Amino acid sequence: MSNETTKKTVGVIFGSRSVEHDVSIVTAQQVMQALDARKYEVVPIYITRDGRWVSGPGLRDLNTFRSDDISEMMGIKEVIISPSTAQHGLIVSPVSGLFGRSQARALDVAFPVVHGSHGEDGTLQGLFELADIPYVGTGVLASAVTRDKIMLKTVLAGLGIPVVKYVAFTRREWVAAADVLLARIESEIGFPVFVKPASLGSSIGVARANDAGEARTYINVAANFDRRILVEAAVEGVMEINCAVMGNADVRASVLEQPVSWQEFLTYEEKYMRSEGAAGMKGAERRIPAPISDDLTARIREMAVRAFRAVDGCGIARVDFLVRRDDNEVFISEINTLPGFTQISMYPKLWEASGLPYPKLLDGVIRLALERHAGRASLRTSYT
Repeated sequence: MSNETTKKTVGVIFGSRSVEHDVSIVTAQQVMQALDARKYEVVPIYITRDGRWVSGPGLRDLNTFRSDDISEMMGIKEVIISPSTAQHGLIVSPVSGLFGRSQARALDVAFPVVHGSHGEDGTLQGLFELADIPYVGTGVLASAVTRDKIMLKTVLAGLGIPVVKYVAFTRREWVAAADVLLARIESEIGFPVFVKPASLGSSIGVARANDAGEARTYINVAANFDRRILVEAAVEGVMEINCAVMGNADVRASVLEQPVSWQEFLTYEEKYMRSEGAAGMKGAERRIPAPISDDLTARIREMAVRAFRAVDGCGIARVDFLVRRDDNEVFISEINTLPGFTQISMYPKLWEASGLPYPKLLDGVIRLALERHAGRASLRTSYT
C-alpha cells in the first residue's frame, strides 16, 4: 500500500503439522492481541493438525481450540494461500459447491508463527515467495539451513565459527549399524552426549546420554521424530547464553540473557510450563543482562551477528550459545529463525531489555518484512 495511513492487512499463520502445534497457537494469540488495531487488520490463518487451512474471527479466541473440529464452527471457512501472484493472498472457500463462490483476500504481509516442521524450515517461506507476499522472518535458505541442526553446524564450522563436536547420521544408518555408530560416537566425541532430532525445536526429543546404553535408548526415541539424528558432545561446565538479532542489511544485537535451568538442559517443560505466564503459556527463569564481562558480552554479540549473516539471515533470529566457564570458550548451539513471540518468550524479553517494547518490536519486524520485499521486487526476473 502506498498510503502509509492505511491499515495493512496482516495474515497471522499458525498451527500446522508439527509437534510444536500447541505452542504455535498460544504464540499467535498473543501476537494478534498485541498488533495495533489502528495500524493493522489482522487475519488469523490456522493450519490444522492434518494440514487443512482455515480462517475466521473465532480463531482469535483461545477457547476455540478446545473443540475437536473447529472447521465446522460458524464463520470459520476453508482457505488457501494461492501461489499465484494474481491473488497475492488468500482464496476463501477454494472448493465451492454448486452455488458457492470463491473469494480472494489480499495480504499486505504474512506473519508466520508456525514453530517446527512445515513452518520454520523454508517450506512456508517458499510459498510466500511464489505468491509474492512480504513475510516476517528469514528467507528460504536461512530457514532451511538453521532448522537442520546438522547443516547449520556444517556451514558454521566451514566458516570457522566454533561449534560443539558432533556425529550425525540417518535413521536408516542407525537401524543398519547401531553398534558401529555407538562405537564411533564413543571414539570421536566420548560420553556424555546430547541426542537431538536434526530438525525439531523446543527441546522435543532431546536427551542427555551418559553412556552407550542411554545413547541407544535416546537415539531410538529421536528416530521417531526425525529421519536424521545429531549426537553432540556434552561440554562440561558451561552456561547457556542467548542473543536476539534483528535487521536486514544492518543487523542489531540485543542484550544477552542467561536462562536458568533446573535440569541439565533447558527442557520443553521449562520453556513453556514451569513458571506462570500469560495466555496459558509459561516461561523459563532468566538473568537479563547475562552476568558476564563486558568483553565476553561484546564477543558473543559480534559472533551472533556474524553467524546470522553467514546463513544469509534477514529479519529476526535468536542465536543460542554455550560458554565454558573455566576459559570463556564460546560455541554456537543453534540459530532459531522463528523464535517464540509471546510476551514472556526469550526473544521479546531480550528486546524489551534493550529498550524495544513488545508492540514496537512487532512493528519493527513487519517493517523489516516490507523492506526486504521491496528490495527483492527491484530485481529483474526476466532476461533477454
